[in-house]
Amino acid sequence: MAGKTSGKSTKPAATAGVKDGATAAPKGTGKKPVLLSGGNPQIAKADGDAPVQAYIAAMPGWKSELGRSLDELIVRTVPGVRKAVRWNSPFYGIEEQGWFLSYHVFTRYVKVTFLQGAALKPVPPGSGKDKDSRWIDIYEGEFDTEQLAKWIRQAASMPGWHGF
Repeated sequence: MAGKTSGKSTKPAATAGVKDGATAAPKGTGKKPVLLSGGNPQIAKADGDAPVQAYIAAMPGWKSELGRSLDELIVRTVPGVRKAVRWNSPFYGIEEQGWFLSYHVFTRYVKVTFLQGAALKPVPPGSGKDKDSRWIDIYEGEFDTEQLAKWIRQAASMPGWHGF
């Protein structure tokens, strides 16, 4: 029976069964996050910091550190920011003003979307069917703290999106 294992994972319990470098769900939940297409964490719809932190913890590989950096920058730049997870993405907003930013994991990058991004200066480079939203795709090692902070300040100062 040489070379045969017991069938039990040799990974530590905290990471057993988690693919692509994702971390396990926060302690006490008893559940491991599911990574959807492109590695985006599947996190239940909820309001507050806890679901956003669960999303960040489940982001695979280098993207989790990027998520922590984004969250810290947003909180530092917009004191009292409101947080939620919707459609498997963190959202950030201002009470009674609306949501101004969200982000989403893709295979090779994290897309940071400014929901009223067409009004930002300079306008973020990504655009699509929505005339108002603009985004930036952040690849490993490309986190521009200064430019993101400028966009976050601008986005938080204007009326946001009230879609949910």
